Amino acid sequence: MMAPKWRACSSGALGIHSVGLLLVAGLVGGGICATAQAPAGSFLGSKAGDECEVEGVELCWCPAGKFVMGSPPDEPERRPGEDQVEVTFSKGFWIGKYESTQGDWKRVVGKLPGELTAELPEGDDYPVGNVNFAEAESFCHRLTELGRESGVLPADWEFRLPTEAQWEYACRAGTATATSFGNQLSSKQANFKGKPYNGAEPGPSLNRAAKVGSYPPNPWGLHDMHGNIYEWCRDWYHRKLPGGADPDLYLSGSSATKSEHGDVSRVRRGGCWADEGWPCRSAFRLRFEPERRYDHIGFRVVVVQP
Repeated sequence: MMAPKWRACSSGALGIHSVGLLLVAGLVGGGICATAQAPAGSFLGSKAGDECEVEGVELCWCPAGKFVMGSPPDEPERRPGEDQVEVTFSKGFWIGKYESTQGDWKRVVGKLPGELTAELPEGDDYPVGNVNFAEAESFCHRLTELGRESGVLPADWEFRLPTEAQWEYACRAGTATATSFGNQLSSKQANFKGKPYNGAEPGPSLNRAAKVGSYPPNPWGLHDMHGNIYEWCRDWYHRKLPGGADPDLYLSGSSATKSEHGDVSRVRRGGCWADEGWPCRSAFRLRFEPERRYDHIGFRVVVVQP
């Protein structure tokens, strides 16, 4: 197997070939305390925020551990379906440092999946949008094939869309506040439209997508987990959040919550440029029919060991 390109994380942590620590994970004030053992030469990260690159996609490590998913009852702008549950991850995983871009799509697939708009300009560094769920999954499958063909991706790892639990775990990045930046969110921290969250100082709004990485990263080095473009998750939407060990509702369509029209939907997360600040909270979740597309809905990938 060819060695992937490893880099130290932005916090200055050592790269993947440094000596790993024995797994220590537990709930700490609703947040997370986790490190993972990483033998030299393995595909595992050594600590949260370690970075690697596979087939041109920059990834950050999310270690095995526990966290509290959802929002507390007193969180401002809390919505139904956010009741807290405890989640445990038995394995760490990699997640895209950035939302998947138009450049990624053209390199891996070819023609963009949908029309560009005034709010979603053309550019390799802009997120890919107007993509439905099946197309996002096909992108992941093709990336897996390319990674294995090149020898960079081990045979027992694959690209996927994140589960809803993986997405929120990565978004929170060890925090237990409403956003990874705290209990407020300003337009200097995320790309959204209109009113900032919970009394944060107002600032200018783009009213369109921004190039990925234009806003500060969260503590694990991930950009645009709040705002910019909504991101598909792998799970079918259920009114109650999935808790427990390694929750994955990908195949749970028969028990999914139906809309008033009798439809079932996949989950989308993160808020977007067309929203105010409050839907950009870490716990906010929305449904969307998987066959539909919109210019403010895209995705980011994870690399997991099933």
